[in-house]
Amino acid sequence: MEKQKLRSQAWFGGKDKDGFIHRSWMRNQGFPGDVFDGRPVIGICNTWSELTPCNAHFRELAQFVKNGVWEAGGFPLEFPVTSMGETNMRPTAMMFRNLVSMDVEESIRANPIDAVVLLCGCDKTTPSLVMGAASCDVPAIVLSGGPMLNGRYRGEQIGSGTVVWQMSEAVKAGKMSQQEFLDAESCMSRSAGHCMTMGTASTMACMVESLGLSLPGNAAIPAVDSRRKVLAHETGRRIVAMAHEDLRISKILKREAFLNAIRANAAVGGSTNAVIHLIAFAGRVGVPLTLDDWDKYGHDVRTILDLQPSGRFLMEDFYYAGGLPAVLSKLADHGQLDGDALTVNGRTIGENVKDAPIWNSEVIRDYEKPLVESGGVAVLRGNLCPDGAVLKPSAASPQLMKHRGRAVVFESIEHYRERIDDPDLAIDETSVMVLKYCGPRGYPGMPEVGNMGLPAKLLARGITDMVRISDARMSGTAYGTVVLHVSPEAALGGPLALVREGDWIELDVEARRLHLEVDSAELERRRAEWIAPDPAFKSGYQSLYVKHVLQADKGADFDFLLGCRGHAVPRESH
Repeated sequence: MEKQKLRSQAWFGGKDKDGFIHRSWMRNQGFPGDVFDGRPVIGICNTWSELTPCNAHFRELAQFVKNGVWEAGGFPLEFPVTSMGETNMRPTAMMFRNLVSMDVEESIRANPIDAVVLLCGCDKTTPSLVMGAASCDVPAIVLSGGPMLNGRYRGEQIGSGTVVWQMSEAVKAGKMSQQEFLDAESCMSRSAGHCMTMGTASTMACMVESLGLSLPGNAAIPAVDSRRKVLAHETGRRIVAMAHEDLRISKILKREAFLNAIRANAAVGGSTNAVIHLIAFAGRVGVPLTLDDWDKYGHDVRTILDLQPSGRFLMEDFYYAGGLPAVLSKLADHGQLDGDALTVNGRTIGENVKDAPIWNSEVIRDYEKPLVESGGVAVLRGNLCPDGAVLKPSAASPQLMKHRGRAVVFESIEHYRERIDDPDLAIDETSVMVLKYCGPRGYPGMPEVGNMGLPAKLLARGITDMVRISDARMSGTAYGTVVLHVSPEAALGGPLALVREGDWIELDVEARRLHLEVDSAELERRRAEWIAPDPAFKSGYQSLYVKHVLQADKGADFDFLLGCRGHAVPRESH
């Protein structure tokens, strides 16, 4: 294949003053002169940060990528971008996803980079890096950081995130002591890596592999397994070839790749957060993708991965059982994978997963014995969510999938925290918990608070799930009959803003219906009385966010970031 003209030569290839300047300043780091003579410059986009525990091992991982780049004849240059740690950032890491995508996009475009390795792990680092790279459309490959080793507590496996929700409710119910709860801290997170449940981090690692943006096997190799380092080395080798081939991200992110990812998400019981992120990806490359696509193409896919929070096992077990290639192979066998979709290794996804073995049929189940018969994401419609809402059937309680109950309304997450354990709160297991003003603009940033914990008085009675509805998101590690991403959100005056205490709400997941039993005349009267909330920030980034963020059904990207702006070489400096 004919080698492409390298973008970096616009900086390093000249014999004039500008070429002198670009090369000379780079040589103060000890690089020999011949690295500027036509080698592909490979950017290693690193989200390392000690404030992002999931990504804290990335300095070492980046070195293995560099080794592979050098070996293949490339010139690796590592650069940092803002790192978003889901565990520490407030008010929510999601508020900064779009900002980091801008950081990534402009860092690539402004610098002499021919191709880029996207080093990501924690929840929002993966979508932000992919979005940024997609908008400048250079050859790009994703290397995930990998999941932590399985948690172990008192002889049992415990999953990150999922066990926190379970144990904290057990404490509220009086079934677990405070000390026992605290003792589990060090047992849950016992190695480098991201959540080892099928949370958003693991889900997005599965999504990039099923989209074809990573080498096969990327999703599940544990962070501390030596094979993660081998994959990093191979990723470094491969990106050099991609630079020569001009295998840009837009050649991978086609509609068939997105539909493959939707089906893969259903098969692994992935996070509802993937819905927002993949719609945002599609918006950056101009591929049509809607909420209805998630329902249409994921509905008939069986969940065959038995992994927390939907099932029993954890990501370490998933890798040993065969990893994502084994799941994708099963989908291909049942006509639910477009095998012709191109991937970053230059082969099709069908070629990559053909005959991938399954080593443990308890973890990756037979297609005829699924964990959930109809997996994926259920997209709900109705007068309470005209533009849609989502629910994850594999994490919900079957008996609540069709339910009618009276609303218990929380006007904000603070209001919820004030009321939820009030002994006098009029709530029982038939009630429907409704949380408002936690959408993209309302919070702002759309936090992961949709899986509201249940009242202590109900937990003490053994109640473990209730219908919960909000315009917020939910951690991928969480579970329950939780309706999320209600659009339009309350802060825009969507119907959710008009719900009042005691209103009847009907949920029918099979019929894809979410209905507020209040007549239209009464809703119009309430709308006339509704007062839009005053934005908390009138300047700075949060103000920009509130003014420009799209609704959840559109991917919650900024309106001015949609589309690809390309990687044209900027004007020479003078």
